[in-house]
Amino acid sequence: MTDDQTQSGMAALSICEALLLALNDAKILPEDEIIGVLGDAASAHESAGGSDADVEMNKGAAALIRKIIAGGNSVRRR
Repeated sequence: MTDDQTQSGMAALSICEALLLALNDAKILPEDEIIGVLGDAASAHESAGGSDADVEMNKGAAALIRKIIAGGNSVRRR
């Protein structure tokens, strides 16, 4: 990955996490729905195919999403 791609990915992740927090704070999406959205995203990456490099990248993305779920980064756990 190039530095531009890495920076774009980091920015996108930060924006998405902020949006999920805002949706939860505004009581638009409850915590369990947010966890469901993140779980669906992880599952999509886990089942993605392609070249060996694509599969490895998707496994890494899924692992990162699972860490976000476990760490509670995108929800303010009570």
